[in-house]
Amino acid sequence: MGKIVSFSNQKGGVGKTTSCVNLSAYCAAAGKRVLLVDIDPQGNATTGLGFTKSSLKKSIYNVLIDDDSIEDNIFATSVENLYLLPANIDLAGAEVELVYKRGRERILRNALEKVKNDYDFIFIDCPPSLGLLTINAMAATDAVIIPIQSEYYAMEGLTQLMNSISLVRQSLNKGLKVEGVLLTMYDSRSLISRQISAEIRKYFTKKVYEIVIPRNVRLAEAPSHGKPVMLHDAKCMGAKAYKAFAEEFMSKQ
Repeated sequence: MGKIVSFSNQKGGVGKTTSCVNLSAYCAAAGKRVLLVDIDPQGNATTGLGFTKSSLKKSIYNVLIDDDSIEDNIFATSVENLYLLPANIDLAGAEVELVYKRGRERILRNALEKVKNDYDFIFIDCPPSLGLLTINAMAATDAVIIPIQSEYYAMEGLTQLMNSISLVRQSLNKGLKVEGVLLTMYDSRSLISRQISAEIRKYFTKKVYEIVIPRNVRLAEAPSHGKPVMLHDAKCMGAKAYKAFAEEFMSKQ
Protein backbone atom coordinates (compact mmCIF):
# COMPACT_ATOMS: atom_id res chain seq x y z
CA MET A 1 0.00 0.00 0.00
CA GLY A 2 1.65 3.25 -1.12
CA LYS A 3 2.10 6.10 1.30
CA ILE A 4 0.94 9.50 0.06
CA VAL A 5 2.97 12.51 1.20
CA SER A 6 2.29 16.16 0.29
CA PHE A 7 4.89 18.92 0.22
CA SER A 8 3.19 22.07 1.40
CA ASN A 9 3.99 25.57 2.56
CA GLN A 10 1.78 28.56 1.86
CA LYS A 11 4.90 30.68 1.49
CA GLY A 12 6.55 30.40 -1.94
CA GLY A 13 10.28 30.12 -2.61
CA VAL A 14 11.06 27.77 0.28
CA GLY A 15 12.49 24.89 -1.78
CA LYS A 16 9.20 22.99 -1.80
CA THR A 17 9.35 21.74 -5.40
CA THR A 18 13.11 21.14 -5.25
CA SER A 19 12.58 18.98 -2.17
CA CYS A 20 9.67 17.07 -3.70
CA VAL A 21 11.52 16.35 -6.96
CA ASN A 22 14.78 15.31 -5.30
CA LEU A 23 13.24 13.17 -2.56
CA SER A 24 11.22 11.41 -5.29
CA ALA A 25 14.34 10.82 -7.40
CA TYR A 26 16.48 9.47 -4.55
CA CYS A 27 13.71 7.17 -3.28
CA ALA A 28 13.32 5.84 -6.85
CA ALA A 29 17.10 5.37 -7.13
CA ALA A 30 16.92 3.32 -3.91
CA GLY A 31 14.56 0.93 -5.70
CA LYS A 32 11.20 2.30 -4.52
CA ARG A 33 8.39 2.78 -7.05
CA VAL A 34 7.50 6.45 -6.85
CA LEU A 35 4.79 8.63 -8.38
CA LEU A 36 5.22 12.41 -8.25
CA VAL A 37 1.93 14.30 -8.58
CA ASP A 38 2.31 17.92 -9.68
CA ILE A 39 -0.78 19.83 -8.56
CA ASP A 40 0.89 23.27 -8.66
CA PRO A 41 -0.29 25.36 -11.66
CA GLN A 42 3.28 26.72 -11.94
CA GLY A 43 4.22 23.17 -12.96
CA ASN A 44 7.81 23.47 -11.74
CA ALA A 45 8.07 19.80 -10.76
CA THR A 46 6.94 18.89 -14.30
CA THR A 47 9.59 21.05 -15.98
CA GLY A 48 12.14 20.02 -13.34
CA LEU A 49 11.77 16.45 -14.60
CA GLY A 50 12.32 17.46 -18.23
CA PHE A 51 8.73 17.83 -19.51
CA THR A 52 7.47 20.84 -21.45
CA LYS A 53 4.18 21.96 -19.92
CA SER A 54 2.88 23.64 -23.07
CA SER A 55 3.22 20.48 -25.17
CA LEU A 56 1.51 18.13 -22.69
CA LYS A 57 -1.92 17.01 -23.87
CA LYS A 58 -2.43 14.83 -20.80
CA SER A 59 -2.08 16.06 -17.24
CA ILE A 60 -3.60 16.13 -13.77
CA TYR A 61 -6.08 18.68 -15.14
CA ASN A 62 -7.73 15.94 -17.21
CA VAL A 63 -8.03 13.76 -14.11
CA LEU A 64 -9.53 16.50 -11.92
CA ILE A 65 -11.83 18.20 -14.42
CA ASP A 66 -12.54 15.71 -17.24
CA ASP A 67 -12.76 12.60 -15.00
CA ASP A 68 -10.04 11.03 -17.14
CA SER A 69 -8.52 7.77 -15.95
CA ILE A 70 -5.45 8.52 -13.83
CA GLU A 71 -3.43 5.70 -15.44
CA ASP A 72 -3.71 7.41 -18.86
CA ASN A 73 -2.10 10.59 -17.53
CA ILE A 74 0.98 9.14 -15.85
CA PHE A 75 4.36 9.34 -17.61
CA ALA A 76 7.66 7.52 -17.03
CA THR A 77 10.57 9.92 -16.33
CA SER A 78 14.30 9.74 -17.05
CA VAL A 79 14.79 8.25 -13.57
CA GLU A 80 14.07 4.53 -13.34
CA ASN A 81 11.10 3.76 -11.00
CA LEU A 82 10.00 7.42 -10.99
CA TYR A 83 6.69 8.33 -12.65
CA LEU A 84 4.98 11.69 -13.05
CA LEU A 85 1.38 12.87 -13.11
CA PRO A 86 2.23 16.27 -14.63
CA ALA A 87 0.71 19.74 -14.49
CA ASN A 88 0.17 21.77 -17.64
CA ILE A 89 -1.06 25.29 -18.35
CA ASP A 90 -4.73 24.25 -18.11
CA LEU A 91 -4.32 23.71 -14.36
CA ALA A 92 -4.38 27.47 -13.72
CA GLY A 93 -8.13 27.44 -14.44
CA ALA A 94 -8.86 24.28 -12.47
CA GLU A 95 -9.26 26.10 -9.15
CA VAL A 96 -12.37 27.88 -10.49
CA GLU A 97 -13.72 24.89 -12.43
CA LEU A 98 -13.48 22.63 -9.37
CA VAL A 99 -15.95 24.82 -7.49
CA TYR A 100 -18.80 23.43 -9.60
CA LYS A 101 -17.88 19.76 -9.29
CA ARG A 102 -19.63 17.37 -6.93
CA GLY A 103 -17.38 16.07 -4.13
CA ARG A 104 -14.79 18.61 -5.27
CA GLU A 105 -12.44 18.25 -2.27
CA ARG A 106 -12.02 14.50 -2.77
CA ILE A 107 -11.48 14.17 -6.54
CA LEU A 108 -7.72 13.63 -6.27
CA ARG A 109 -8.15 11.22 -3.35
CA ASN A 110 -10.59 9.07 -5.35
CA ALA A 111 -8.26 9.06 -8.37
CA LEU A 112 -5.18 8.10 -6.33
CA GLU A 113 -7.05 5.25 -4.63
CA LYS A 114 -6.96 3.43 -7.98
CA VAL A 115 -3.14 3.48 -8.25
CA LYS A 116 -2.09 3.65 -4.59
CA ASN A 117 -1.07 -0.01 -4.52
CA ASP A 118 1.17 0.37 -7.59
CA TYR A 119 3.68 2.60 -5.79
CA ASP A 120 5.69 2.61 -2.57
CA PHE A 121 5.42 6.40 -2.32
CA ILE A 122 3.25 9.04 -3.94
CA PHE A 123 4.59 12.56 -3.43
CA ILE A 124 2.38 15.58 -4.17
CA ASP A 125 3.82 19.02 -4.93
CA CYS A 126 1.18 21.51 -3.71
CA PRO A 127 0.65 25.11 -4.81
CA PRO A 128 1.94 27.79 -2.38
CA SER A 129 -1.64 28.76 -1.44
CA LEU A 130 -4.61 27.21 0.26
CA GLY A 131 -7.16 26.85 -2.52
CA LEU A 132 -9.10 23.81 -3.73
CA LEU A 133 -6.02 22.24 -5.34
CA THR A 134 -4.11 22.17 -2.05
CA ILE A 135 -7.25 20.99 -0.22
CA ASN A 136 -7.53 18.11 -2.74
CA ALA A 137 -3.93 17.19 -1.99
CA MET A 138 -4.46 17.39 1.78
CA ALA A 139 -7.63 15.31 1.60
CA ALA A 140 -5.76 12.62 -0.35
CA THR A 141 -2.60 12.54 1.72
CA ASP A 142 -1.40 10.49 4.68
CA ALA A 143 1.17 13.04 5.82
CA VAL A 144 2.64 16.46 5.04
CA ILE A 145 6.28 17.45 4.76
CA ILE A 146 6.79 21.16 5.41
CA PRO A 147 9.92 22.67 3.86
CA ILE A 148 10.98 25.85 5.67
CA GLN A 149 13.84 28.08 4.63
CA SER A 150 16.26 29.17 7.32
CA GLU A 151 15.52 32.85 6.83
CA TYR A 152 13.95 35.70 8.74
CA TYR A 153 10.34 35.36 7.51
CA ALA A 154 10.32 31.57 7.78
CA MET A 155 7.92 31.41 10.70
CA GLU A 156 5.42 33.68 8.96
CA GLY A 157 2.53 31.72 7.55
CA LEU A 158 3.39 28.64 9.60
CA THR A 159 0.53 29.21 12.03
CA GLN A 160 -1.78 29.57 9.04
CA LEU A 161 -0.47 26.33 7.54
CA MET A 162 -0.88 24.42 10.82
CA ASN A 163 -4.45 25.79 11.14
CA SER A 164 -5.21 24.66 7.59
CA ILE A 165 -3.89 21.17 8.34
CA SER A 166 -6.06 20.92 11.45
CA LEU A 167 -9.15 22.14 9.55
CA VAL A 168 -8.61 19.48 6.86
CA ARG A 169 -8.11 16.91 9.62
CA GLN A 170 -11.44 17.84 11.21
CA SER A 171 -13.54 17.92 8.07
CA LEU A 172 -11.95 15.80 5.33
CA ASN A 173 -9.09 13.59 6.47
CA LYS A 174 -8.92 12.47 10.10
CA GLY A 175 -5.65 10.59 9.59
CA LEU A 176 -3.67 13.56 8.24
CA LYS A 177 -0.44 14.18 10.12
CA VAL A 178 2.75 16.20 9.81
CA GLU A 179 5.42 13.77 8.59
CA GLY A 180 8.27 16.18 9.18
CA VAL A 181 9.78 19.62 8.77
CA LEU A 182 12.72 20.08 6.41
CA LEU A 183 15.10 23.02 6.82
CA THR A 184 16.15 24.33 3.40
CA MET A 185 18.50 27.01 2.01
CA TYR A 186 20.64 26.72 5.12
CA ASP A 187 23.80 28.78 5.40
CA SER A 188 25.87 27.55 8.33
CA ARG A 189 27.96 30.75 8.29
CA SER A 190 24.93 32.97 8.83
CA LEU A 191 23.83 33.70 12.37
CA ILE A 192 20.21 34.20 11.28
CA SER A 193 20.17 30.73 9.64
CA ARG A 194 21.38 29.17 12.88
CA GLN A 195 18.92 31.16 15.01
CA ILE A 196 15.90 30.39 12.82
CA SER A 197 16.78 26.70 12.67
CA ALA A 198 17.06 26.59 16.47
CA GLU A 199 13.67 28.31 16.75
CA ILE A 200 12.04 25.84 14.32
CA ARG A 201 13.56 22.86 16.17
CA LYS A 202 12.18 24.25 19.43
CA TYR A 203 8.71 24.72 17.89
CA PHE A 204 8.45 21.37 16.08
CA THR A 205 10.85 19.33 18.29
CA LYS A 206 11.24 15.75 17.00
CA LYS A 207 9.36 16.49 13.76
CA VAL A 208 12.37 18.34 12.29
CA TYR A 209 14.65 16.22 10.11
CA GLU A 210 18.28 15.95 11.22
CA ILE A 211 19.44 16.62 7.66
CA VAL A 212 19.37 20.25 6.55
CA ILE A 213 19.54 21.31 2.89
CA PRO A 214 22.25 23.90 2.22
CA ARG A 215 22.14 26.78 -0.24
CA ASN A 216 23.87 25.35 -3.30
CA VAL A 217 24.37 26.70 -6.83
CA ARG A 218 24.39 23.30 -8.57
CA LEU A 219 21.15 22.41 -6.82
CA ALA A 220 19.55 25.66 -7.96
CA GLU A 221 20.71 25.06 -11.58
CA ALA A 222 19.35 21.51 -11.91
CA PRO A 223 15.67 22.38 -12.66
CA SER A 224 16.67 24.59 -15.62
CA HIS A 225 18.28 21.47 -17.13
CA GLY A 226 15.08 19.47 -16.51
CA LYS A 227 16.87 17.07 -14.16
CA PRO A 228 16.87 16.12 -10.49
CA VAL A 229 20.19 17.10 -8.91
CA MET A 230 21.48 13.49 -8.89
CA LEU A 231 21.51 13.54 -12.71
CA HIS A 232 22.90 17.08 -12.88
CA ASP A 233 25.76 16.86 -10.38
CA ALA A 234 25.60 13.93 -7.99
CA LYS A 235 28.73 15.07 -6.09
CA CYS A 236 27.61 18.59 -5.15
CA MET A 237 26.66 19.49 -1.58
CA GLY A 238 22.97 19.80 -2.47
CA ALA A 239 22.86 16.31 -3.99
CA LYS A 240 24.59 14.76 -0.98
CA ALA A 241 22.12 16.51 1.34
CA TYR A 242 19.04 15.28 -0.57
CA LYS A 243 20.45 11.75 -0.76
CA ALA A 244 20.93 11.81 3.03
CA PHE A 245 17.45 13.29 3.49
CA ALA A 246 15.92 10.48 1.39
CA GLU A 247 17.76 7.92 3.55
CA GLU A 248 16.48 9.59 6.73
CA PHE A 249 12.93 9.77 5.33
CA MET A 250 12.94 6.07 4.28
CA SER A 251 14.42 4.94 7.59
CA LYS A 252 11.33 6.35 9.36
CA GLN A 253 8.77 4.49 7.24
